[in-house]
Amino acid sequence: MKKTSTRLADGRELIYYDLRDDVVREAVDRRPLDAVATSSEIRRDPLLGDSIAIASHRQGRTYHPPADECPLCPSAGEKLSEIPDTAYDVAVFENRFPSLAGDSGRCEVVCFTSDHDASFADLTEEQAALVLEAWTDRTAELSHLPSVAQVFCFENRGAEIGVTLGHPHGQIYGYPFVTPRTALMLRSLAQHREDTGENLFDNLLDAEMAGERVVLEGEHWVAFVPYAAHWPYEVHLYPKRRVPDLLALDDAARTEFPQIYLELLRRFDRIFGPAEPPTPYIAAWHQAPFASLEEYGVGRDDFGLHLELFTIRRTSGKLKFLAGSESGMSVFINDVPPETAAKRLREVASS
Repeated sequence: MKKTSTRLADGRELIYYDLRDDVVREAVDRRPLDAVATSSEIRRDPLLGDSIAIASHRQGRTYHPPADECPLCPSAGEKLSEIPDTAYDVAVFENRFPSLAGDSGRCEVVCFTSDHDASFADLTEEQAALVLEAWTDRTAELSHLPSVAQVFCFENRGAEIGVTLGHPHGQIYGYPFVTPRTALMLRSLAQHREDTGENLFDNLLDAEMAGERVVLEGEHWVAFVPYAAHWPYEVHLYPKRRVPDLLALDDAARTEFPQIYLELLRRFDRIFGPAEPPTPYIAAWHQAPFASLEEYGVGRDDFGLHLELFTIRRTSGKLKFLAGSESGMSVFINDVPPETAAKRLREVASS
């Protein structure tokens, strides 16, 4: 992998990740851009303890542009985009309309390929491995910023999810705090150790691997539908050796990851049959925060890295909406038994 860092016309950082070591990146951003002005602010809810990002400048972000005006495609002639070069393997840049910025963290966009009409599932194993390297490198770099307490790599796919750009891409958020979801995991982790003297992630993985909800298993990774799945089709992907973050994965796990992950994504696209459009999904990496975990009574190495993949489509032509119980009280109601979902995901394996 070759990494090249440069700057866009408004001062934002752009990083190319290339498969070939001999690639030279000298293209200059020729757009007449003003410096980015953001108004991101973090406010804390005194009742729930949640931190909310107020980012009014995002109202003006790019919304469903035509394909020939996609800001994530390479620049071509006078059609100038966020990527000045005419082609790329993987590109990462600071979001022009960030939810978090400055003392409030950082937001980056990860372009998985220059092919506008592709998806992550269309990547080769070599390309997917390069994306993993980019996620890992960005996690390492963002962890050193004083404004970042936790790094979250994720992909939203599909208009139903709320994606406003059709180009295959994901995002990385560097939060200035430990997120509520992670804080819940840390508290459960601490309570389990107090109750049993054992690690919750290890016990959970052992139980799921012995059960009927395993979807896909390799030598170093295992994917399963969790016992208490929130979503109609939800899969958790764990390395078999517990590590706190992407940086700690060994070479064997990195080598196998593209095979397992690409197969999972391709199965997701086959759940509802060939007549359905591509399955909308969210793919989210859960990593240990880089902030001190002293208040939770656990260490970073106690945390278990894992990826959560789920779709909001519950059956053909129907979506799972977060209505009164889910949105109002955070109590999910799942229409698809996890055992049924796991069986279906095994049925649609690649031949």
